[in-house]
Amino acid sequence: MEKSKGYFEHQGKAVERDERFEHVMAIALDPRTDGREGIIRCIMSRTGDVEVLGYVDRSELHTVKGGSLDHFEIGDRLQIKNENEVVQKLAGDEFEFIGLEDPDIWIDGETDLMHVYFTIPLRHKSRKGTVTHLGHAVGKDLTSLEMTEPVLMADDTKGRAKEVSIAPLNRKGFRYNLFESSDRKTDRYSTVRVAKAEDMGKPWEWGDEVFHPAEHEIPWIAGHASPGPLLPKDFIDVGEGKLLGIMNGREANRHEGDQVRYGMFSVGLFIYDYEHGKIDWVSPEPFIQDSEAKTITFASQFVDQGKGNGILYAHVDDSFVRAYTLDAEELKKLLPQ
Repeated sequence: MEKSKGYFEHQGKAVERDERFEHVMAIALDPRTDGREGIIRCIMSRTGDVEVLGYVDRSELHTVKGGSLDHFEIGDRLQIKNENEVVQKLAGDEFEFIGLEDPDIWIDGETDLMHVYFTIPLRHKSRKGTVTHLGHAVGKDLTSLEMTEPVLMADDTKGRAKEVSIAPLNRKGFRYNLFESSDRKTDRYSTVRVAKAEDMGKPWEWGDEVFHPAEHEIPWIAGHASPGPLLPKDFIDVGEGKLLGIMNGREANRHEGDQVRYGMFSVGLFIYDYEHGKIDWVSPEPFIQDSEAKTITFASQFVDQGKGNGILYAHVDDSFVRAYTLDAEELKKLLPQ
């Protein structure tokens, strides 16, 4: 594997689609299994072009299991108790549910319970647009999950809520978690906000917007920003009360006739002050663009392997998942002094 700027791109594909799915993306792994078991989003059908505004995916969450950290097999659809009841209550008669998306797994160190967070997208039946909530389920493991009410409820004034990054507890005893939201004034940008979480299983409080692409002159993230995994302090230490994080960023939208076309999605770095819920720095250049990517490299999971090495997983063009080995000492060379 060729070494480049703090990471190795693994040969081959960590997860490939099979005859059941058009696309696979957004892997999330259970740390209690040493990253060998988890969940993945599978696209059952797609209408439109992923590079053009307005495409629609219909998704399911499926289990994955790996004999190694380099290759996983996709299993059955994830069964979540109470899913239909919760979703129907949210959708009512006005919206259409198009499937759970983009999971994240967090394990409560005190109770050993598994908390799974995911996107709940609801399309308006009578007009354009989608309302996107950040959903939640809890259980002992992947076989015993039960859905609760969403931890973040979006609406036409707040913007969307998806793609969570779980922060450590701060000194005040709560978490400033990060999530992807949207600019409701123009709806042209994806932004990063914080949510104050005092209980990881109950509704969180909407917080401040902490990164808006239009307020920074950073071309690789000029249109859309979405927080990825926060890297553990044991892997790389960037200061007291701060963590190095992975940021997914997309170039600004382009207008071509009647179409709005998306730019390249790449993986970058950021430094997060989790004590105060502030982003201190975002890398001026992207960190990873997959060698096969035509439009998307999007990171969703990190597995620490110790001794300054870890594996980052990202999906490429929504078609497969790739693994990359990160080197902490090399990463430090990319950070501000």
